[in-house]
Amino acid sequence: MLESLFGDSLRIPADSGQVVTCSLSECVPAEYRADGAVLYGSDKDRLAVITEVQLACDPVKHETWLAYIANMRARYRCPACLIVICPTETTARWAGRAIHTGHPGLTLTPLVIGPGSTPVITDVATAVGNIGLAAISAITHGQDPEIPTILATLTTALNSIDPSEAARYAEYVTVALTGDAQKEMERLMATKSYLYQGEYAQSLIAKGEVSGEAMALVKVLKARGIPVTDEQQARIQACSDPETLDLWVERAVSVTSTDELFTS
Repeated sequence: MLESLFGDSLRIPADSGQVVTCSLSECVPAEYRADGAVLYGSDKDRLAVITEVQLACDPVKHETWLAYIANMRARYRCPACLIVICPTETTARWAGRAIHTGHPGLTLTPLVIGPGSTPVITDVATAVGNIGLAAISAITHGQDPEIPTILATLTTALNSIDPSEAARYAEYVTVALTGDAQKEMERLMATKSYLYQGEYAQSLIAKGEVSGEAMALVKVLKARGIPVTDEQQARIQACSDPETLDLWVERAVSVTSTDELFTS
């Protein structure tokens, strides 16, 4: 996927990549956390790729990005690069500016992916052939009039890969989108039937994107398109028994109604 966007300017080792920690702090006061990080290659031929979704211009990020690369390089003792994904051309132009460190010869120019450098993917076969690019297309074209078709294409194509991996893609895209595009992605995940929806629902709990197990339970049910009445939500939130909540969470990924959740 990266080679198709950056060509010869970015050489990716042949070995498959592995997702690594996004926390890039190294015993410093500030907490540095990128949106994603993948370590490609093995042994001496490795490359660490940091990805950051940047929704708007933020001068502070220029200093943060320098820390990302320095800490990633120190941690894995290999070359590291930064790729910034932007939903608008204005943000993409800003993100691509050279960052001067003050040290002679040491200037960082982030690699940027924006709407102008990413194809609009509305063909399922094309998306299946390059899931990563299809996900990037969805993020960078979040304000495009064709975004409903782009998202429908992506969510359908995700059925072709491992459910756990598909769930990670779906979650990453949902979080990266904003406004109507994000609502459309959430609607698709709630109203359509996908093989990876169970994994996606579990990730909402495991990744801590909702606070409290009771709220996580409600979030999962709604994400699966299962109606939850005010009375049912109140019953869930009023439950203080950990074992009961754990049981309901397990059921939430497979039940077809909220009433079924409460069936003993």
